[in-house]
Amino acid sequence: MKRFLYDKLLKWKNNKNKKPLLLQGARQVGKTYLILEFAKREYQDFIYLNFEEEPELKTIFTKSFNPHEILKNISLYTSKRIIPERTLLIFDEIQAIPNAITSLKYFCEKANNIHLISAGSLLGVKVGKEKGFPVGKVNFLTLYPMNFYEFLHAVNEDLVVEELININDIKPFTELIHNKLNDLLKIYLILGGMPEVIKTYITKNDIQESIEIQKDILESYKRDFSKYSDRNLFSKISLIWNSIPYQLARENKKFKYKDVEKRARGSTYLHPLEWLIGAGLINMVYNVKKGYLPLKAYIDVNKFKIYFNDTGLLGAMLNIPSKLIIKPNAIFSEYNGAFIENFVQQELISVNFNELFYWTSKSDAEVDFVVQYENEIIPIEVKSGMNRNIKSLRSYEEKFKPKYLFRISPRNFYKNDNFINIPLYATESIRNILEKLI
Repeated sequence: MKRFLYDKLLKWKNNKNKKPLLLQGARQVGKTYLILEFAKREYQDFIYLNFEEEPELKTIFTKSFNPHEILKNISLYTSKRIIPERTLLIFDEIQAIPNAITSLKYFCEKANNIHLISAGSLLGVKVGKEKGFPVGKVNFLTLYPMNFYEFLHAVNEDLVVEELININDIKPFTELIHNKLNDLLKIYLILGGMPEVIKTYITKNDIQESIEIQKDILESYKRDFSKYSDRNLFSKISLIWNSIPYQLARENKKFKYKDVEKRARGSTYLHPLEWLIGAGLINMVYNVKKGYLPLKAYIDVNKFKIYFNDTGLLGAMLNIPSKLIIKPNAIFSEYNGAFIENFVQQELISVNFNELFYWTSKSDAEVDFVVQYENEIIPIEVKSGMNRNIKSLRSYEEKFKPKYLFRISPRNFYKNDNFINIPLYATESIRNILEKLI
């Protein structure tokens, strides 16, 4: 299945000043598959080492960090010659051997002609505070769950993706195409972006079997909670994790500690929240008091929302019935639009809007997402239904005078002066649209 990050891997390979690459991402997002596909297509040969499956490999990194000594031992162990620039060396699940992470520094300094990609699922949890972490000596990339356009590629809708990516004029699609894309989006909202889930749906055409795989993934996450944390931390991580779907299902989606545990305090749950963020399982969106640059200067640290890394897993935790996708707009409005907001933040992050915020007025106005694009602050309101009301956007406009106002909704493309409606299925195109506008 096509992943857009592949092009960034190619840029890394062709960069003369490259460093060892560290590919981050939550479990099950397809890191290993992507790296192996890249290795098979772009290199004459590769050596793949999985440090979780073969813990005895730690002895290679015990006595020396000299990369040439490490390479010699790897070559002898695998019975393969490592040829600079022709052989790709892959360290998978690198978090299992912290010394292997430390070795990346020395590969950067003393063997930079060796093409080395490492990958790990819990790097922010397991090694984020390790003393030997090679700061400044590695290139980073992050792989997220498959976004909607990647899903469209997977179901052979390449022409539609090409059209969406290359939008020049903001004008409505024909109703036939608009309805087709909304129907495909309904399926994606149930499936989410985990590659195994999507592959199962494509090969077996059975959404229910795909949902069972989602449940298996959720169980594997829970096992990680206990494996990579102590008992006290594990219980708090679990409490937060289990509360998120129901907090999102409220009309007011602001995260409340009291909904995690009665009399809970923020200071008690700071570490568990950091753990979930470090594992790549959740994203936090902070409230900003003003819509000016820099947005971080106006954060209210006590007000934030928490979203899942994958809308499909959110649905599995809420036990959403797959039959909702055959109802006209049920999946869009179900659970107070929890799916839709979660989907939009997931899509925005996938196109490198890594810092998301939201804004609320002192009365009742709320803009769901506020992002920075170059030197412009862009407010984005999300609608799960066909309601045309943009009262909150207008309230924001009156106070902060943004250049453009965006609404993301099930409606078709539409532009009127500085107001732009983007269909939900085209959320990923918002960066390209801004590039043409600004």
